[in-house]
Amino acid sequence: LFSFLVFLRYQIYYGYPLQTYLEYPIIIAQDVILLLFILRFSGNMKRALFYAVTFWGGWYMLTLRKWIIDLAMNLCTLISAASKLAQLRCLWQTKDSGQVSALTWSMSAYTSASKLWATWYKALSFHFLKPYLLLMPLSIDLHSSIV
Repeated sequence: LFSFLVFLRYQIYYGYPLQTYLEYPIIIAQDVILLLFILRFSGNMKRALFYAVTFWGGWYMLTLRKWIIDLAMNLCTLISAASKLAQLRCLWQTKDSGQVSALTWSMSAYTSASKLWATWYKALSFHFLKPYLLLMPLSIDLHSSIV
């Protein structure tokens, strides 16, 4: 949820065309609804206010200074890449892809490729292309490790 929030805020802050970030509000809404269901059915609905305040506070704080949003964007890329590398390492060590979906990782690679193309075509910005240039090959490698 944090990465989607940062990516959305970054693109709005720098004035990217709507086509490059239109899916982020939908994904954020889906994640928030899923989080609310989890909180509701686990009996922790009181925590929803804490998460809402954190969400809105983070939304505001990201644009207090330019360096904050730039740093957050770089950290999101680092965290996403580290997550994919950890998953690759686990797949290589266990040599068992039974719980991993090849379709999910092929969709991830396709999404990265389409975001790369849309960003390149609509708003040429290396700073925003960098995450997709890094994450797309990792998604492809994860997919090929599963298949």
